[in-house]
Amino acid sequence: MAFPLKHRTLSGALIEEIRQGILSGRYPAGSQLRQDALADSFGVSRIPIREALFQLEAEGLVRIVPQKGAIVSELSTAEIDDVFELRAMLEPRLLRASAPLLSEADFAALDEIQSRYVSAITAREVDRYGQLNAELHMVLYRRADLPKTQQIVASLLQTSERYTRVQLSSADAMSKAMREHAELIRLCRSRDVEEAGRLLERHISDVRTDLLAVLHTQA
Repeated sequence: MAFPLKHRTLSGALIEEIRQGILSGRYPAGSQLRQDALADSFGVSRIPIREALFQLEAEGLVRIVPQKGAIVSELSTAEIDDVFELRAMLEPRLLRASAPLLSEADFAALDEIQSRYVSAITAREVDRYGQLNAELHMVLYRRADLPKTQQIVASLLQTSERYTRVQLSSADAMSKAMREHAELIRLCRSRDVEEAGRLLERHISDVRTDLLAVLHTQA
């Protein structure tokens, strides 16, 4: 049975569908993504599947292994260190440039995303955690005139999505995430930019620490 593709382009649709399959756990870490099976599932040829898998390899979600094909990447402590250390450096820079310029419309958007984020966590809608987290962070940074840094951070947040699902696996972690996001919005609204930057750096570093502890426990 073919999955319906609802996006504008076939290539973008396939990338998004397979990406969400990995992030949701439908394609578990370490599993093989067979091109012929995926082509049958989506009702397409193997060529766009191959192109989608190469893109997902560039994002770090799959590994292309000789004689085996595409394998869903394992959760990696090295990747956690790399991604979250970069985020802790770049995101406070974006926030400090953006926060003084955020408008009332921006804060209304932030409040609305925060409300959806809280609702998703309350309902344990795990597949929405990472997307809403990234959306909230990028709205905080939208007024920074640093397009290259924004592009890099958007990519890092996308990589972080599957880790966000893992990190928000306890009630304490979920409560802390909701509380700290609300405090970030409050500090930005009151134009306490330096304190907001310090909180953001701690927020990202604490997520990294929590993730490493969860993976250590699982191991």
